[in-house]
Amino acid sequence: MGIWQVDADTLAGSRFVVSSLAETTASLKKLADPRAAHPGERRWLDAHLPAYRARLAADPVTAALVRAAFGATWTADFLTPTPYGLCDLDLDEGLARIAGTPPDAVRADLAVSWPGPLPASLVRAEDLAERAARLLDWVWRATVLPEWPRRRRVVEADVVARTRELSVGGWAAAFGAMRPTMRWLGEGRLRINAHDYPPRDISGARLLFVPVTPHQGWVSWPEPPPGSTVPPDRYAVVYPCAGALADAGRTAPPDGLAALLGTARARVLMLLDQPLTTTQLTALTGQGLGSVGRHLKVLADARLVGRRRAGRSVLYFRTPAGDTLLSAQRDPDV
Repeated sequence: MGIWQVDADTLAGSRFVVSSLAETTASLKKLADPRAAHPGERRWLDAHLPAYRARLAADPVTAALVRAAFGATWTADFLTPTPYGLCDLDLDEGLARIAGTPPDAVRADLAVSWPGPLPASLVRAEDLAERAARLLDWVWRATVLPEWPRRRRVVEADVVARTRELSVGGWAAAFGAMRPTMRWLGEGRLRINAHDYPPRDISGARLLFVPVTPHQGWVSWPEPPPGSTVPPDRYAVVYPCAGALADAGRTAPPDGLAALLGTARARVLMLLDQPLTTTQLTALTGQGLGSVGRHLKVLADARLVGRRRAGRSVLYFRTPAGDTLLSAQRDPDV
């Protein structure tokens, strides 16, 4: 699985997919391995880890299931169903698919993800798939759903950024920015990760890219029915949104800056730690395109923001004057 062989049709048919199920699974993986990638993720973990740990403490079988499912190098396949294509799996439908996994198939997946013999509680239990679906449903309702509108805007902004990278630098640039070990090697070879597995030919299949806001990632494809020789028709690469985007908008503008510029305009200025398009800013702030455009014009007239063209896109960035103004608000001694 380390290298995928792809053809021109696979690349031409590739798509980005926004998936609430993948977002929920990535959030569960983050709760199971609570190392924060940025301050926003740390705040989210601090808010939800106590309830998550209490839930698992009251259910040792599910706790053992989580440990086994998210092994050192592999995630149990039954937890990561592959989206169908242009649209997201309905969350309820996805959870139903997970819950319907036969017990023997669950244990077969766990035997791959867990490095040693399975705990006796997992060998005996016949409802592991239902337990996993119930836990994912709780993660969605308790930790993801309350902020899903913001997360979805971040994911959509990431898609815009990746599309721009693709238009400017081609697939090599787009792939290289998704995951640290993901590289376009040329001659139709896409390195997915650093594992030393035999190459997999996915020519003719649909290639899907699924951004999530937690700093997590995996690959998936549907397993063929027993005895079938038909290859999978789609493959998904789940990858984390860029850190600067994933943490965007979580901190309110300083009071002084908000009073000077207005809260909405100050937030636009704060988001320009990296160059962004108006479309990305609209997705991240939740403001209308016209409002973002007016804020950018005011900031540009004040020489706090500049602009430059990159291919067909126009990128906005903070000028040194904008950096100085923001630094003065963050550090009262400046």
